[in-house]
Amino acid sequence: MVRRSRITGCGSYLPQNVVTNQDLAQRVDTSDDWITQRTGIRSRHLAGPNEKTSDLALEAARRALDHAGITADQVDLIVLATATPDHTFPATATKVQAELGITRGVAFDIQAVCSGFIFGLATADNFLRLGQAKTALVIGAETFSRILDWEDRTTCVLFGDGAGAVVLQADEGEGTSADRGVLSTHLHSDGRHYELLWVDGGPSATQSTGHLRMTGQEVFRHAVTRLSEVVTEALEANNLTASDIDWLVPHQANKRIIEGTARKLKLSTDKVIMTVDHHGNTSAASIPLALAEAVHDGRIKQGDLVLLEAMGGGFTWGSALVRM
Repeated sequence: MVRRSRITGCGSYLPQNVVTNQDLAQRVDTSDDWITQRTGIRSRHLAGPNEKTSDLALEAARRALDHAGITADQVDLIVLATATPDHTFPATATKVQAELGITRGVAFDIQAVCSGFIFGLATADNFLRLGQAKTALVIGAETFSRILDWEDRTTCVLFGDGAGAVVLQADEGEGTSADRGVLSTHLHSDGRHYELLWVDGGPSATQSTGHLRMTGQEVFRHAVTRLSEVVTEALEANNLTASDIDWLVPHQANKRIIEGTARKLKLSTDKVIMTVDHHGNTSAASIPLALAEAVHDGRIKQGDLVLLEAMGGGFTWGSALVRM
């Protein structure tokens, strides 16, 4: 028998404040047509003045636990992926742990920007497969609105705030691709591209939060190539082909990147979960937000083969193949 981690619950949370492209056009030199044609984004949610990343993460975690039908005291691992923590330290995950009333196990943050949820899922999966934990919460949560330059129309129109979470529970099976659970994860980094997508602040470098900066065309070029590579890597590792995938759940950065990746894989867009139009790019939160939406609306069903993939600043990129 092979020990695997199985997704037993999904939850998400979006702030109530919805900002449309038309709203943004009132504050920066842009338009609904300009944003929609280049990105596919029509609206995004922004955290309120008193909403922190931990608040978003906590609500998504509670909803994931409810969906899994378990209580917080069963959780012995929390991995929270975020590039926008509440504070420099301690880890935002420990705030979520405390608010859930959990006083055992371990909680920590992980930072791989938009790839953060994939990195967090891989980390928690390893804990569970090795028997170091039995039940994990993997959360992606961001308040990117706090690090945007609202005078830079090339970046401020792209991002939104939100949180998504999954419950992972250890299970045993035959070790085939037909078994439910995380079949494999694949992670990569290449720090040579650090300043193509970065924040120009930080406690060590500038003692300030800073703002997000991006060289969009270069990021786009790398994204389509790296994402298709890491998807192929996951399929080959499991002796599968793109036709075996029931659903692709990509990082929701840009409609053109998502469609470009699908074309490279010769995968029908009917098999692609796309939420970027109403979420924008929510960084580490985007995959669990999209996954939760598709699970709860009935598109993704138990037994479906789901491929998750993302690329983020650094660069970091990765994929995970999951039997739901």
